[in-house]
Amino acid sequence: MLKNAILTLLSLAMAIGLGGYSVWYALNAQDGVGAIRIGRWTAFPEMGTLAADPYSKARVARSGVLALGQAEGLAFVAERDEAGEPLKRECTYSIEGGYPTARFWTLYAADQSLGVIDTGKTRQSALQSYEVLRQPDNSVVITAGNRPAPGNWLLTGGSGKMYFVLTFYDTPIASSTGLSDVTLPRILKVGCNA
Repeated sequence: MLKNAILTLLSLAMAIGLGGYSVWYALNAQDGVGAIRIGRWTAFPEMGTLAADPYSKARVARSGVLALGQAEGLAFVAERDEAGEPLKRECTYSIEGGYPTARFWTLYAADQSLGVIDTGKTRQSALQSYEVLRQPDNSVVITAGNRPAPGNWLLTGGSGKMYFVLTFYDTPIASSTGLSDVTLPRILKVGCNA
């Protein structure tokens, strides 16, 4: 009798533990159900719609963010550079390339909760399309790091894991037909502080 009770409790503990871990993993993963990937950038285009999958709805509810509707825009998140290495706050990155057509876009460095990294400085912690310097071919080169850089510079700070969040507002890529030939900027590691 005691043996059956112990096996039952052990089975329940394993089921609850593994079930809880699988939900935690699904909510923290930047790819999965409903995700699209363009280069190193991932988005959930149905997140702010009625057709959103349960995991996307749970991500929104847990983080408390206001999800964009399909007609409003689309947010892409990058957690790795072009070499496949996780983004780190101690490193400097060059985010370079063209940006899809949009009325307006923003780029910021984020922490685990995808909130803006608090650098403790008065400098803006995000860049937007109206204030960046463009190359002759209309592409943009942005340096993201904790040391000043000429041109477009996005301040990061601290240590640990980091994400880049690139949000396009009022853009045709928010519809499923607009995603077929979209290219997003590349994220290249320039160097890291020792």
